[in-house]
Amino acid sequence: MGGAKRIGRARAAPAFNAQAFLDSAGLAKKIVEYGRGESIFTQGDPCEDVLYIQRGGVKLSVLSNTGREAIVAMIGPGDFFGEGCLAGQPIRMGSATTITPSGILFIVKEQMVRLLRQQHTMSDRFISHMLSRHTRIEEDLIDQLFNSSEKRLARTLLLLARYGKDDTPASAVPKISQETLAEMVGTTRARVNFFLNKFKRLGFIDYGDDLPLTIHTSLLSVVLHE
Repeated sequence: MGGAKRIGRARAAPAFNAQAFLDSAGLAKKIVEYGRGESIFTQGDPCEDVLYIQRGGVKLSVLSNTGREAIVAMIGPGDFFGEGCLAGQPIRMGSATTITPSGILFIVKEQMVRLLRQQHTMSDRFISHMLSRHTRIEEDLIDQLFNSSEKRLARTLLLLARYGKDDTPASAVPKISQETLAEMVGTTRARVNFFLNKFKRLGFIDYGDDLPLTIHTSLLSVVLHE
């Protein structure tokens, strides 16, 4: 309990500005433009770079020996990925695919290691940034294990809309297919379609014949409802 109180009194760390972090380092930049649905790297590829999303969105997934794909995370602008090379991973443990047109910055492992060693304040924030993302992935796993598909879909839509990053009453989700949503939630496309129609009827979301969706804060009631 004492530890919890100390954490509660601690001053919040400044928000991590990844772009400023990279710009300050004077890195030789390699920026690659991708269209929607393009592969950035595939499971088993050499693990040689850390990647940073300047714009767009990326799906991280793994493939089982039987060929079944599991989506690990959906990430967006300001997120790093592919950091396994910093821990000595020789090959990619999963795949990365764009879900929208994206601009991806590649940072060679050796450059990133040197940057983290030289700029200690920024390296602390980078570590905190990565830990936050891994915590979110753990929460996704718990969500998958214990919550209904309806709650999982609502939580997924709220995360895709980055709910909580600002005070706007509604946020747009990047264009994403119902098939991909079904993979993320761990259910069928038919169930996703059913729940999307239900959420729309209740006024939690708005959409036309195709995604993207507009997510209203009222969708939180689905997640919070016991």
